[in-house]
Amino acid sequence: MKILVANLGSTSFKYSLYDMDGEKILARGRVERIGEPVSPCTVEIDGVKTTQETPVPDHAVAVKECLTQLTEADNAPLKSPSEIAAIGFKTVHAAGISGVRRVDDAVLDAMEEFNDLMPAHNPPYVRAMRLLSEKLPEIPLVACFETGFHQTIPDRHRYYGVPREWAEKYHIKRWGFHGASHRYIATRTAELLGRNDLKIISMHLGGSSSLCAINAGKSVAASMGSSAQTGLFQNNRVGDFDLFTLPYLMQRMGKTLDELIKILSSQSGLLGLSGVAADMRDVKAAADAGNADAELALEVFVGGIRHYLGAYLVELGGADVLVFTAGIAENNQWLRERIVAGLENFGIILDKEKNAAVRSAEAPVHAANSKVQIWVIPTNEEIIVARQVKQCLSEK
Repeated sequence: MKILVANLGSTSFKYSLYDMDGEKILARGRVERIGEPVSPCTVEIDGVKTTQETPVPDHAVAVKECLTQLTEADNAPLKSPSEIAAIGFKTVHAAGISGVRRVDDAVLDAMEEFNDLMPAHNPPYVRAMRLLSEKLPEIPLVACFETGFHQTIPDRHRYYGVPREWAEKYHIKRWGFHGASHRYIATRTAELLGRNDLKIISMHLGGSSSLCAINAGKSVAASMGSSAQTGLFQNNRVGDFDLFTLPYLMQRMGKTLDELIKILSSQSGLLGLSGVAADMRDVKAAADAGNADAELALEVFVGGIRHYLGAYLVELGGADVLVFTAGIAENNQWLRERIVAGLENFGIILDKEKNAAVRSAEAPVHAANSKVQIWVIPTNEEIIVARQVKQCLSEK
């Protein structure tokens, strides 16, 4: 069974093609600058990359271009698009829907209902999937929602202190996101340690970041709430914020609610606090050069992580494993060191030499006398989506 896993941006389309017999990846590729006069289309097969430029007006055409690459490139892994059993999407959130679902009008309508909550994610996915349903009806589409892994979170961590109607009628609860990544960490850590009863704190730190408390493979708490704007602050999004300051700011700044929401969702986080950039590499370089605002941004970022780390140590009654994953966590030994600094009394002790040697690789970085294991594990969200799609098709 061959499954195509799609990751959509507003003007991009990234994909991975899997042969699920052995879970072998056959090809990766991406189409960029969708909607512009010329779109670079890149495919990698057997370690060889090729790029061509062609007009790609929408995501449906991007998928067709992808299928052309996969059937006509040198060493093409497909003889025909009909060999693809389904296209799986790492979708984020929908009103009243979670888990894994075949894409139909009900799923798309539920996603559109949450466009305001997920402005950077839902609109491009909905547009693309509607186009694909119309233009490529022969290929099944499967939505794998990021909230699915967090359906096991207990009510004490699910509900806000708001009128109950908001939760039941409008779905305003703490849902948690990055589900595919945290699910992969739960699965892979259990494989590495040969145990299914582990207490794991998964730290997904990247362009957007979240922590998840995992007990015996199940999510019991997650730092993101009803939208991906909450929890830790992100590269350009605010994270946790006192909403009662909004009327005050509207009056003092002379801005509308929409204008302030735009600032909080696109001009805040690392970018807003540092005044330098949204990219961690640029912020760290500025901090190392003596920029006090950049250093403050790093301190606040680390402080937020340690806040949730402490909460989840209490929730789990201790931890067996801390896992660093995603781009920022995998590639920055200094960040891992700052996060666990001074936690020796909790049995969390880093081996600085091991930690300094690891960059985007799967490896333990804890000291020999650490009671809690500390690992760096690169995430693999795509294989999780592919597995979920395979399971969905087998059930149907």
